[in-house]
Amino acid sequence: MSWNFSDVIELLRLDLVSALLIAVLLGGGVGLQRELRGKSAGLRTNILICVGAALFTQMSQSMALLAGDPTRIAAQIVTGVGFLGAGAILHSKGHVTGLTSAATIWLVAAIGMAVGAGAIYEAAGAALLVIVILGVLGRVEAYLRTQQEVTHLSLEVEADPERVIALEQIVERAGLELEQLRSERVGDKILVDLAMRGPKRLHDKAKRDLMRSSGTFSFVESE
Repeated sequence: MSWNFSDVIELLRLDLVSALLIAVLLGGGVGLQRELRGKSAGLRTNILICVGAALFTQMSQSMALLAGDPTRIAAQIVTGVGFLGAGAILHSKGHVTGLTSAATIWLVAAIGMAVGAGAIYEAAGAALLVIVILGVLGRVEAYLRTQQEVTHLSLEVEADPERVIALEQIVERAGLELEQLRSERVGDKILVDLAMRGPKRLHDKAKRDLMRSSGTFSFVESE
């Protein structure tokens, strides 16, 4: 029985192995950038997501040769990664973190799917673009943050939990980020300490709206 190179490739599934190795490299490239930034979804996480997505896509295509729709398993990758990304998002005291990590997880899965589908150049281009976006635009974002200011306010409002929610909404409508919010009920009033971050030009409007808000008794800007 004679063997040729194509038979060896088919037997050992070298095409699958090479696709998984490419997924390791591309996922690792993105993951390394996140690891250097000290993010929880770092090198290993992004590699595993990329390799898993590539493998699922390959298996989906292989099983569809017998019977079925090759897109069914691939479609479930998007749903599964959505749950994984949601776990990377944290919300605490009005401040949301992890959105970039969640978006990166979602995109790395897409890169893995492209590798599994044989679109190697597209996957490599997407991975390179992601690294550039995370690296270069991350610095631009950091610079823009230095052009922002933080205002600390102490307010005394009527003893209604809805008033605290209304204050949050006023800050958000003004286009500012609510960096901190603490509230404590004292007698028939609620004492609220908040910190809001954003462009300097928006702070004055937010403060005016907070002062004019119904149910606000006192307003003090603190250091």
